[in-house]
Amino acid sequence: MSFQLGSSLLDACVLAILAKEDAYGYSLTQHVREVMDISESTLYPVLRRLQKGEFLTTYDQPFQGRNRRYYRITPSGRSKYEELLEEWVDYKQKIDSVLLGGIHYE
Repeated sequence: MSFQLGSSLLDACVLAILAKEDAYGYSLTQHVREVMDISESTLYPVLRRLQKGEFLTTYDQPFQGRNRRYYRITPSGRSKYEELLEEWVDYKQKIDSVLLGGIHYE
């Protein structure tokens, strides 16, 4: 079973990964794929939107004769991540109360 995930949750996942360390697009895609099914073509518009919102910056690093674009979270990106995390915790508690409400642990 697969649940539809909104853009805010995808933003939160990307910001969470980048809060730990800078990453390039393919690496980000692999990390996000651990929790949801996305493609690189889905991720890059998200990265552009977060960059336009000044939540991310980019820089290039040489790698095997080419430049690899890395993404870095900004201070406002950290604030946005914390805000999204708080919203997620509240939302998750509400969903858990409904989904797990019928289960009685002994």
